[in-house]
Amino acid sequence: MERIVVLGGAESGVGAAVLAKVKGFDVFLSDNGKIKDEYVQTLKKWEIPFEEGGHTPELVLNANQVVKSPGIPDTAPMVKALRAKGIRIVSEIEFACHFDSAKKICITGSNGKTTTTSLIYYLLKNAGLNVGLGGNIGKSYAMQVATEKFDYYVLEISSFQLDDTYNFRPDIAIITNITPDHLDRYDHKMENYVKAKFKITRNLRPEDCFIFDSDDAITIGHLSKIVIKARMLPFSQEKTLEQGAFLDKDRIVMRVGQSQSEIYLRELSLGGKHNIYNSMAAALAAKASGLDDETIRMSLKSFLPIEHRLEPVLTVGGVTYINDSKATNIDSAWYALECQTRPVVWIVGGKDKGNDYGILEKLVREKVKAIVCLGIDNEKIHKAYEGIVGSDRIVDTRSAEDAVKAAAALAKDGDVVLLSPCCASFDLFKSYEDRGQQFKEAVRKL
Repeated sequence: MERIVVLGGAESGVGAAVLAKVKGFDVFLSDNGKIKDEYVQTLKKWEIPFEEGGHTPELVLNANQVVKSPGIPDTAPMVKALRAKGIRIVSEIEFACHFDSAKKICITGSNGKTTTTSLIYYLLKNAGLNVGLGGNIGKSYAMQVATEKFDYYVLEISSFQLDDTYNFRPDIAIITNITPDHLDRYDHKMENYVKAKFKITRNLRPEDCFIFDSDDAITIGHLSKIVIKARMLPFSQEKTLEQGAFLDKDRIVMRVGQSQSEIYLRELSLGGKHNIYNSMAAALAAKASGLDDETIRMSLKSFLPIEHRLEPVLTVGGVTYINDSKATNIDSAWYALECQTRPVVWIVGGKDKGNDYGILEKLVREKVKAIVCLGIDNEKIHKAYEGIVGSDRIVDTRSAEDAVKAAAALAKDGDVVLLSPCCASFDLFKSYEDRGQQFKEAVRKL
């Protein structure tokens, strides 16, 4: 019996372990840290042997194949040991795809992929299709393949999940955009990060579909170097397209095959330039999946914002509080600031990933009246923006509650308090979700 060892005991790893168990493999899960109670209970329920707090070489290095969770870098000692022995290492989505025949719509990119994924799922659900949502959002793909039966999957996929894929193939692949992010995992080389994202396209067939932002210079630059066999459906806000989606004054025009349809911007439930791109990508995926124009239009009108992504929380004393905790890089924060139409008190900071804050200087000058830093080390933020908003208008805090109180003191009737941190959350919080939840709770206490 083939032995499958899973490295990592969170959502991805536990899902892969359950799938391996269901398919009759000899399976063992190993985590270098502590496994959350909910995942321990799942492993016990499925009678899957596991260890936590370290890897036992004798129990890992005897694997025929290893499924590595996306959070584990190739520099981890056990991963190096496995590669030295020539043991095959695959990602969870690679492992799961061999046991799944459903149609897959897969979305990657640096920004907008969660909103685009959620939009596409909503569109397909409204069309009455039997569809699962997973990948980097919700339940793991492997767990759903193990325990459920869907005709379609809509999967948000990170570059880490695409690492160690070989045969994984979407029916519809989407790259929302590519901007510098996670470069520490790619030898600080942008080219390596771009290639990781484009792995989503490498197995596409002529009958498949590739949807991409033709206004994104990095995407277009890499496309000029490779050959993609699938049908290409670009989207743009800057030019007219023969096929794909483009902006024509106050409406989106979609051309797929011989069909043309339109939707007016005023009908979209999501505002902001970035959400026009997200809506275009989602609509093209829906159109390529055979959905009718009316279902697409009505779904784009009725979709509600996702949690932690430009999520309105409350209006208190005439000040609107917005939770954009999922904005963990410069580009995401750029979009969040760009779509604001009222003076902003900006809550920013956290674990810096090598941010170039100069990119946001123009928007800060135009939109931001005060800054509340929420992080342990805020020196770069002070250096970038003190000369713009004034040193007396930048406040340092180390908790969501203090950040909200400071922002409330700086804001007045008609302003927006925007949590859009630009940074990872791990200096003060468990995750961006934890940061967003604590922010919302603090707002409710005002």
